[in-house]
Amino acid sequence: MLTIEGLTKVYPGGVTALQGVSLEISGGMFGLLGPNGSGKTTLMRILAGLLEPTDGRIMLDGEEVTGHPERVWPRLGYLPQYFGFYPELTGEEMLAHLLRLKGVGGPGMLRALGAELLERVNLGFAARRKVKTYSGGMRQRLGIAQAIAGNPALLIVDEPTAGLDPEERLRFYRLLAELAESRTVLLSTHIVEDVATLCPRFAVLRFGHLLATTTPAEARAGLEGTMYEGTVGRDALEALARTATVTQAHLVEGVNRVRLHLRDGAPPAGFVPAAPTLEDAYLLQMQGAAHLLPAGAA
Repeated sequence: MLTIEGLTKVYPGGVTALQGVSLEISGGMFGLLGPNGSGKTTLMRILAGLLEPTDGRIMLDGEEVTGHPERVWPRLGYLPQYFGFYPELTGEEMLAHLLRLKGVGGPGMLRALGAELLERVNLGFAARRKVKTYSGGMRQRLGIAQAIAGNPALLIVDEPTAGLDPEERLRFYRLLAELAESRTVLLSTHIVEDVATLCPRFAVLRFGHLLATTTPAEARAGLEGTMYEGTVGRDALEALARTATVTQAHLVEGVNRVRLHLRDGAPPAGFVPAAPTLEDAYLLQMQGAAHLLPAGAA
């Protein structure tokens, strides 16, 4: 169990990145969703023991770990948003180097442990290829390999699917879901699809504030009967946006396909009821409709 109570972070110069965030996160996958600059990475770095909070406290399995990263690190795996590699090293060489830095495995164990971890993340076939030849998804899986060394109870991954193509993203989803079966995985992302695919529960952050905690099903249910979809011209879209809450507008075959939120009254001509999505709920939350996602403990 990871417990976060009143976590606040104020950087020099008065920039407040986190403002009294409180969460309780048990085993399995938990999502932290929010736009860039919402405070997600600051929260991840504090949990990983790389930053000290200005206020608040963190408990891991009932033990106070605030300001004591040495109590966290033996139980923690961390894949930061930006993870550096030496491109001229092979995958097995890079992983061995990272394992040495983490102090995982004795000298005689590194090769065997590295091979086991590479197989775990489906990179055994590329162990002797140079990292510079790896795709973005392969590099992320190499990062996960070092993060799960030592079988950590808590795995933190920060924006892990950003920049991945659809096939690599699906492969990474399967890997994260498998890892979440035996530990707590905290997934930080600005991509709604990540949360919709992986997370039974998630929290929404914006400007350092915790806006809500909920489930994808609860978020969609809160919009039942209020979403409509239709096609409009460019000029009509601008006029519609002044009188209705538009959540999404995409060009489909050169025509604007629009989704709008309407609590009361009849929809515009040509609009039909649509099943709500998590993206609808999230975008409305970002527009300030705070009642759409229920607040509460995670």
